[in-house]
Amino acid sequence: MLIIGIAGGTGSGKTTVVERLVRENHPDEVVVLSQDNYYKNHPDLSFSERESLNYDHPNSIDFPLLKNHISALQRGESIIQPVYSFVHHARTDQTLKVYPKKVLIVEGILVFTDIELLKLYSVKIFVHADADERLIRRINRDTAERGRSLEEVLHRYRTTLKPMHEQFIEPSKTHADIIIPNMKSNEVAADFLSALIQKTVRNA
Repeated sequence: MLIIGIAGGTGSGKTTVVERLVRENHPDEVVVLSQDNYYKNHPDLSFSERESLNYDHPNSIDFPLLKNHISALQRGESIIQPVYSFVHHARTDQTLKVYPKKVLIVEGILVFTDIELLKLYSVKIFVHADADERLIRRINRDTAERGRSLEEVLHRYRTTLKPMHEQFIEPSKTHADIIIPNMKSNEVAADFLSALIQKTVRNA
């Protein structure tokens, strides 16, 4: 199994990269695990308490579960993936059954911050985008999809997102095998990753 880790700051274009790779390269042979579904659950906390948690710190991620799920897929076993709601800051009652395929993509802002997780990747890609562009995308996404106010988004950006990016996410770039700008304009990187996936599918 080819395991591709894709990291980068919020709004850097990771989702665009993943969607393109899946769309253009044997989508029936590619499975994606998003860090977004592996935030720790806190059923003991009230909504206001959950809302105040720092979701941009590595401690917010259930890395043991994510690593167990990757290992299970490597062994050819299916997994039951949690589904996380950013509106309620909690896991939902829904789950997803995920089956192993020839290519696994693991994506998220913090997926290069866990040492043991890094050992599982076949190739590590860091998607870079300008900080201003990332903030604009974050504002658009959180106000449109997650019911956040502009004031709330900017407050979270100043108090947690920006300092956590500088402390954890940007330094994790040193683990990357390839650092690319937003793939929408980087055909060389796109062609390289596509060739790698196609070779894996052919030879698996």
